[in-house]
Amino acid sequence: MIDLDAIRAAQRLIAPVVVRTPLEESRWLSGVVGGRVLLKAENLQRAGSFKIRGAYVRMSRLTPAERAAGVVAASAGNHAQGVALAAQLLDIPAVVYMPRGASIPKEAATRGYGAEVRIAGATIDEALTHAEAYAAETGATLVHPFDHPDIVAGQGTLGLELLEQCPEVASVVVPVGGGGLAAGVAHAIRTVRPDVRIVGVQAAAAAAYPASLRAGAPVALDRMATIADGIAVARPGNLPFAHVRAEVDEVVTVSEDQIAHAVLHLMERAKLTVEPAGAVAVAALLAAPAAFTTPVCAVLSGGNIDPLLMMNVIRHGLAASGRYLSVRVRIPDRTGGLAGLLAELVRCEVNVQEVAHDRATRHALGEVDVSLQLETRGREHTRAVVATLREHYLVLEHDAERP
Repeated sequence: MIDLDAIRAAQRLIAPVVVRTPLEESRWLSGVVGGRVLLKAENLQRAGSFKIRGAYVRMSRLTPAERAAGVVAASAGNHAQGVALAAQLLDIPAVVYMPRGASIPKEAATRGYGAEVRIAGATIDEALTHAEAYAAETGATLVHPFDHPDIVAGQGTLGLELLEQCPEVASVVVPVGGGGLAAGVAHAIRTVRPDVRIVGVQAAAAAAYPASLRAGAPVALDRMATIADGIAVARPGNLPFAHVRAEVDEVVTVSEDQIAHAVLHLMERAKLTVEPAGAVAVAALLAAPAAFTTPVCAVLSGGNIDPLLMMNVIRHGLAASGRYLSVRVRIPDRTGGLAGLLAELVRCEVNVQEVAHDRATRHALGEVDVSLQLETRGREHTRAVVATLREHYLVLEHDAERP
């Protein structure tokens, strides 16, 4: 277990290196929650996430001999960039193992900081196994993404910073993957302000902590499938787990729709680019606004998102918000049939994104199915569009009642 002195020492160590990221009040979220909501924008940190905090603390304390032997890490992206940047600043050779399917921009950024990138394994945990083998073979120091006292202490500096920026904070909501950030932040805040409620958030499709907390020890997941790749960790770290179990009040989960909804709204309403893993705290606020005592701070842990993923997340978020409608209708297969359908949609004041007029799937003579992707103004408008289409056509399927 780390102590507050370790976090304060880490804070002094990283002061010349990290950005003191802003803590901005969100009028939009404050209105939703019914009290003051603040966003800790670590998406604006160097290398795009909080990870430089812990990585720099860990690596700056290596001996000259250890620095000469280099470091190795495993990450889907944010820890990779944090390690690569710290290695560049400290002039340490670095090798980073990234899982297959890791974000191309994150991989490119890691290489851009001077690290050697190796692709291995399908998950962070499998990539970590390769990194551990490399460390054993070469003598390089493994910079673990979350399970080391220096890493946890470094991430805990965010908690001290947050208290300095908002001494009166009542609740803190923080993303949880392996648990290093939640552990450090919780210990820093708990020690100084034991009355603050701390809530961890995981993606429901990659939530190892709830089962582990019930079992009283880290339990590994069999599978994970989430857009929040930055917190897709199959097994909690031993050290973070001890702190989370002792000092985090609750760990909640959010769905993929809720995560996409949060990413979209942070972009639209807060003008902030936040990756899915970094948006889960806001997703939790939106999912249960009455559950948090204000002032409440939501930690935006990172902003490194692949533009292609961003496009998909935006579309997913629009659908989750009731602003994107997929519908399939059957229309007369005659001249002007499709034009008539589109004219009806114009009268409904929707924006047609895609049209698939599939003549190969006729179900009756003189009829054809048309699949449409439509942008609407919200759930009520979406339901009204479906109702209007039903007045004129056979609606075969739609997602207007999406939860």
